[in-house]
Amino acid sequence: MKKILFISSTGGHLAELLQLKKLFNKYDYHIITEKTKNNLELKNKYPKKVNYLIYGSKANVIIYPFKLLLNCFISLVLLIKIKPKYIITTGAHTAGPMCCLGKLFGCKIIYIETLANITKKTITGRIVYLFADLFIVQWESMLKLYPKAVYGGWIF
Repeated sequence: MKKILFISSTGGHLAELLQLKKLFNKYDYHIITEKTKNNLELKNKYPKKVNYLIYGSKANVIIYPFKLLLNCFISLVLLIKIKPKYIITTGAHTAGPMCCLGKLFGCKIIYIETLANITKKTITGRIVYLFADLFIVQWESMLKLYPKAVYGGWIF
């Protein structure tokens, strides 16, 4: 059975990612997101299938780079431990390092640009677009910004 890693930051990105839960029964899956109070119940809902990264809001510009660096290291450890064949993500910042590392390890990267953006690229989307094996947008208007993307419609 193919191993798939589902990763996203917390909040709306995670809500979008969890819309793909129908795939969980079809594959050997694992979920990674940021550790927040709202996400702790995921460990109970998906036993032995969830890991957390450090929550890294960009609001504190002094601490954020250090949290990002630490999350890169944690991502590397988790990538080696889980050994996924595919990484599916809806972004944002915590997912970027995992996608970059995953690509170096030979993973196929599937990126779903957030529903929240209709006319502008996300930072993570800009980076991952350069090497994603499949880049999906949820708005047709986003095809102008990402010409090699696939229009998939709304995830909800």
